Amino acid sequence: MSESISFFNTPSPAHLKGMKAWLLTHDHKRLALMYMWAVLFWFSLGMIIGLLVRTELMTQGKTIVGADVYNAMFTLHGVIMIFLFIIPAIPAIFGNFFLPIQIGADDVFFPRLNLFSWYLYMFGGLLAVISLVTGQGFADTGWTFYVPFSVTTERNVSLTVSAAFILGMSSMLTGLNFVTTVHRMRDKAMGWMQIPLFTWSLYATAWVQILATPVISITLVLVVFERVFSIGLFDPDKGGDPILYQHLFWMYSHPAVYIMILPGMGVISEIIPVFSRKAIFGYKAIAGSSMAIAIAGSLVWAHHMYTSGMSDVSVFIFSLLTFLVAIPSAVKVFSWVSTMYKGSIEMNPALLLSLMFIYLFTVGGLTGLVLGAAGTDIHVHDTYFVVAHFHFVMFGGTGFAFFAALHYWWPKMFGIMYDFKKAYVGAVCACVGFLFHYVPMFILGLQGMPRRYYDYLPQYESGNFSAGLGGYLMVFGVFLMFYNLFMSFKKRTPASVNPWGGTTLEWSVPSPPPMENFVEPPHVKDYPYDFSEIVAESQKVKGKE
Repeated sequence: MSESISFFNTPSPAHLKGMKAWLLTHDHKRLALMYMWAVLFWFSLGMIIGLLVRTELMTQGKTIVGADVYNAMFTLHGVIMIFLFIIPAIPAIFGNFFLPIQIGADDVFFPRLNLFSWYLYMFGGLLAVISLVTGQGFADTGWTFYVPFSVTTERNVSLTVSAAFILGMSSMLTGLNFVTTVHRMRDKAMGWMQIPLFTWSLYATAWVQILATPVISITLVLVVFERVFSIGLFDPDKGGDPILYQHLFWMYSHPAVYIMILPGMGVISEIIPVFSRKAIFGYKAIAGSSMAIAIAGSLVWAHHMYTSGMSDVSVFIFSLLTFLVAIPSAVKVFSWVSTMYKGSIEMNPALLLSLMFIYLFTVGGLTGLVLGAAGTDIHVHDTYFVVAHFHFVMFGGTGFAFFAALHYWWPKMFGIMYDFKKAYVGAVCACVGFLFHYVPMFILGLQGMPRRYYDYLPQYESGNFSAGLGGYLMVFGVFLMFYNLFMSFKKRTPASVNPWGGTTLEWSVPSPPPMENFVEPPHVKDYPYDFSEIVAESQKVKGKE
């Protein structure tokens, strides 16, 4: 082993105590918890800012803030939710915590690199905060930082894109760690077709993180160079090409959509069979579809650019590829539904949230095909239809998968249970509020309301007002779920080792897992997992009751 690898593999310092033991830890589980508290903070902040944006749009004219503050607010909302929540949430928290355990490993392959990735994440978030209060204030360009506005505005764009650059580096290092861990740290008895589907989804995501993130990193550096040195790469006043920026940006940002959604799909693939008491339908198809989505999703970036003046041949090719990407996504949905068919379903908050995910993600995916077809996209491009579609996929998909993962793995992570009734009420309020929040945006988009606008025509007011009311209900439901989980620390109702009857390796270790994960050598099972013994035991318990 080379000197550099041995440096990153150095075990965690055991003599440290208190806060130092956390800040210098190499334990993947502690790092996952540190990510979790940071991600939950940023998510809560981003959601509150988003609610303020919707409050401003509930009525015509100025409601609570002016146009300049509004532009900075929706940019800040986008940067927080994309770079500080959706991209890192599931891989950094649940991937860090459970990927090594699911493959029978004691830790990730590069523990120190894992710690360094967390510090990059925290530093990137700190830079975003600093850019709020320095210079002319936070960027007002939207999270896409489109040129030429991002190179001409007086706002603090350079610091904001530097924060996004650092967060991208953190994401890339996490992906590198996961790929290496899966290849080098798997239990000797675990073949490729015995890897849990959550780990498969993280593995596919990690390759996209490694290969696509350098593109956006270079692009953001070029934006800073453009602003500082006026090199004329993107600015048309200096001979630059703003369309080049769009190509470079979406070469990363469309694959990044799958960095966001693939881990969520992996979560659902873990939860559905456990609460259906039935082996997953089409294990190989789901594993293969994860890799197919990662590959095909990296080839369709220009479907964001149909209105940019590209050739008809290019439009046809990217439209075709966009429709092809829908096939592996549909494979997953059909596999989940088939798994539940004739299953011994046991309702649980995690399963309820997973069902909400399937519905909301399906709506988001189908409306994505409307945008993938050039004929319809021309009419709804840059309207609220795009906003609604994007949030159905990202928040209705990844967001609800994140909530499902929290409720599924919470007993394993902390060894305590939460209140089911509050979890159900919070989930229903969040889902109903989500629908009342975003469905009106589809209608507004079809009516022609453009996105990113501070004000609008009178005919759009009723739709925006309805969306605002739905937003308040959605935020109430989300915070009720968080409150319920946090209250479990006060009640301290102990959880058993395997409260749900799961069959992957994390359910064979104590709750919470010990430092080295496994008290005894892991026993690797063959796919598809057999739930017959668990079903029989459950029926015995019900018979006694």
